[in-house]
Amino acid sequence: MTVMDIGCGMGFFSLGMARLVGSDGKVLSLDIQPQMLSVLVRRAKRAGLFQRIETKLIEPDGLGVDEPVDFALAFWMVHEVPDQAVFFQEVADVLHPGSRMFVSEPKPHVTEKDLEETTRIAEEAGFKVLDRPPVRLGLAVVLEKSNGRPLRAALGNGFALF
Repeated sequence: MTVMDIGCGMGFFSLGMARLVGSDGKVLSLDIQPQMLSVLVRRAKRAGLFQRIETKLIEPDGLGVDEPVDFALAFWMVHEVPDQAVFFQEVADVLHPGSRMFVSEPKPHVTEKDLEETTRIAEEAGFKVLDRPPVRLGLAVVLEKSNGRPLRAALGNGFALF
């Protein structure tokens, strides 16, 4: 199993996911800050999980991932993404059909209305909402990539139905 921790920071979730994927799995840990990735590498080596984690320095406007992924985590970072439509499309492009994505946003920075807008954008990229689990100090949604391409992606941005 290959999982992706987007905006991994120092790797709190990357380390946990590395334990879950097992010795044959892989965690793609992505962040825009090289210092965070350096800390994650040190922590992963100390925990004996380094061989399961691949760090990647990314740009604020793109993930740069092209390999298939089974699960994606975006914890307290989507509100900082410059273009959420591009972000969710990039994630959808690498997730297998039926794969899931967990998005959590911090309540101090994101309102329920903001999360609804984020969810709408994700749905346009081909996700459907499976759950809205409670998260301490946050708002969350579990998304699933649809089995087909969304209508907008299939027809292009300038589509018209009538």
